[in-house]
Amino acid sequence: MFVLIWATLLFSVWGSDAVTGESVGETTHCYNGYCITFRKGEITAEAGLCVVIPCSFTTAAGFTPKHMVWFKCEPPKAKCGDVDIIFHTNKNNNKVQSEFLGRVSLLEPDVLKRNCSIIINNLTETDSGFYQLRVNALTQKPSVLIPPLTEGRQTTLTCTAPGLCSGSDPEITWRWRGAGEKDSPITGNITGVTQRRSSTLTFNPSAEHHGTNVTCKVSFTSSITTEEMETLNVACEYIRY
Repeated sequence: MFVLIWATLLFSVWGSDAVTGESVGETTHCYNGYCITFRKGEITAEAGLCVVIPCSFTTAAGFTPKHMVWFKCEPPKAKCGDVDIIFHTNKNNNKVQSEFLGRVSLLEPDVLKRNCSIIINNLTETDSGFYQLRVNALTQKPSVLIPPLTEGRQTTLTCTAPGLCSGSDPEITWRWRGAGEKDSPITGNITGVTQRRSSTLTFNPSAEHHGTNVTCKVSFTSSITTEEMETLNVACEYIRY
């Protein structure tokens, strides 16, 4: 499943004639073993300058963070949406609000270090508002069903994406690797038919498939991917005369 960590803070930008400062102390928001720590209270800064929003998070065992997403939404919502994104660690994400493009960056680019602090440059008073952070990852893997394989007998492999919720269909791709070789897309006599939450591959196993690794990769619209690898065991068919 997707594991999401959400937390909200208040940030204000003041004109040059205002008294500025930052509140002291930290506050931690936890849910089921996942915690985000922010600077306690309201963070303030002066228009035209920059501000650092300190942030860190801890996770339960087995959680590997994939992406961090910062949002700004008004009025404050329980959870901001894609239209509220101001920063995304996925560089291919094209939903960042135009007024924040190029102005927001992480102090520590490596998400595995669990430092979610950001710096916002060239502040304007319209930057004031409620900010949210989301950290997400996928902890479940696809399930790959492989029936008994016999050389020369057509068979079908099935890969099912994790999760039973409705939503956008994931992209499911297959690749295979021979002994001592690199991964390559599956081609030749193997064809794929993608359905709503699963993908099937129908092919005729041969001796060259024995001992090779087949990987099913599932890519979701949130730029999160998960994959599962299985080794093919092809049996020979003996013909009696």
